[in-house]
Amino acid sequence: MPLDGTTLASVVHELQVLIGGRIDKITQPELDELLLSVRNKGANYKLLLTANANAPRLNLTNQNKISPLQAPMFTMVLRKHLSGGRISSITQPDFERIVEIEIDAMDEMGDPSKKTLLIEIMGKHSNIILLDVNGKVLDAIKHVSLSISSVRPVLPGSIYTRPVGKLSPLNLNKSEFFEKISLLKIQQAIYQSYNGFSPIFASEICNRAGLDPTTFGNQLSENDSERLYKVFEDAMNQTKSGKFNCQIYFDDLKAVDLVAHPLTLYAHYRAEEYESPSKMLETFYSHRDEAYRISQKTADLRKLVTTHQERCRKKTFMYDKTLEEIKDRDTLRIKGELLTSYMHMVERGANKFTAQNYYDGTEIEISIDPTLSPSENAQKYFKKYNKQKRAFVALQEQIATNQDDLTYLDSVAVAMEHVTDEADIAEIRAELAEQGFAKKRTNSKNNKNKKASKQAKPLHYTSSDGYDMYVGKNNTQNDYLTLRFASPRDIWLHTKDIPGSHVIIVTQGKELPETTLLEAANLAALHSKAKNSSQVPVDYVARKHVRKPNGAKPGFVIYDYHKTVYVTPKEV
Repeated sequence: MPLDGTTLASVVHELQVLIGGRIDKITQPELDELLLSVRNKGANYKLLLTANANAPRLNLTNQNKISPLQAPMFTMVLRKHLSGGRISSITQPDFERIVEIEIDAMDEMGDPSKKTLLIEIMGKHSNIILLDVNGKVLDAIKHVSLSISSVRPVLPGSIYTRPVGKLSPLNLNKSEFFEKISLLKIQQAIYQSYNGFSPIFASEICNRAGLDPTTFGNQLSENDSERLYKVFEDAMNQTKSGKFNCQIYFDDLKAVDLVAHPLTLYAHYRAEEYESPSKMLETFYSHRDEAYRISQKTADLRKLVTTHQERCRKKTFMYDKTLEEIKDRDTLRIKGELLTSYMHMVERGANKFTAQNYYDGTEIEISIDPTLSPSENAQKYFKKYNKQKRAFVALQEQIATNQDDLTYLDSVAVAMEHVTDEADIAEIRAELAEQGFAKKRTNSKNNKNKKASKQAKPLHYTSSDGYDMYVGKNNTQNDYLTLRFASPRDIWLHTKDIPGSHVIIVTQGKELPETTLLEAANLAALHSKAKNSSQVPVDYVARKHVRKPNGAKPGFVIYDYHKTVYVTPKEV
């Protein structure tokens, strides 16, 4: 729920450090993004405002962004009205997803003039707008014409009106609260009735009150309603007091959400705390931008892997169909043998012959081609049998190869979920090319040297007992960890019959505590196809009992003397 009312309130609270500050520089690095340089009490600050539909926000930043050589018109307007001005207030009206920055500046005549720079953080409708003292729009980073919105046009010269608001949760009225929640499901009623509430934070309020969010308000008991109101009130009081605990929640390495107050609903995720909302926002969007960039760079690989997986599944269907068609091949041989044995009993011109099957004593009817002799009919059956027998033998090899390919591709698909940088992508791409699933890329000498200078590294964790644990992010790393890095007495773990990463516990020859073993098993389950399952079987064994068959695909090993532990994956 990036930048809901509560998270935005934490940002506004932090930005009070800018009050009294002088605006020294205004740049527009992107078409929908502003960067204000503010100096206050001997310190320099950079305030980023962005109306990007995918990441609207404002926060302090340390980033140095390159500005266009020719300043956009909006920048020129801002420089005209705000350069040298001092920030007098930064507020969040009525807990809306709007921040208003009031600035004391000078007009063209050199007289004091108050301006307001505001940002509306509303997804694709986000905007950055400059107003004069009377609320007239001087300019906006996005012009909204009457054809786009007849209710709220945002054009130079128009009077600014706020979006149709809801109730402010900072000015609670108990009877009004009870009235609002009585009409709908309580979670729905909260986020539809009060400004700044996202569906997830409305669900959090219900969860803290111990209530099902889908319960209709008119079905609550008096005690339940009172408890819900108290939880709501406490959350708002905590926000008004300026006490925030900024956290980002991670699902494995993926940033899931950011909050200004910890959420019980996210207890199953790994949480990282940040000393300020700005650092939290910078980190979160950096993760998201990196994930998007990685997603774009791996799109062709994901498509390639999916295409080959589908081909393998189609082959499996075809092989199964063929096996079904030739499952009675032994009957052909038996019929040929019976015709050979009872050849003298076959009547000339007959189109069928019934004989006793001397393998099981039953009678069997044998179709005969009347244009052929009994001996020729027998040879016809033997020829058909041998053809199907050869097909069966060939199919066994094809089925095994196809299953190996599918198992391998499934492991690559899992590895794609754990890609964190371009080095990981390069390893997977090279691995697929080596296995014949992708075209080999020709690199110049410089590119090869650059690639060699940055090698992808396995993930590293430390157990609560102090043992080092390593996780391969792809099959190349899996082979390295298991076959080259690990010592014979180190412990190797992998999900049982499930595609996933190899995990190595460095034991240094010591007896391994059960806590560390379970933590490593949890890592193996988390980095597997079964990461969202429960009671996942994980095999573990000393590294000396793990070996790689000749010619096996990357990441494939066999092992014995292993034991199995069952874990339900939890974020670490």
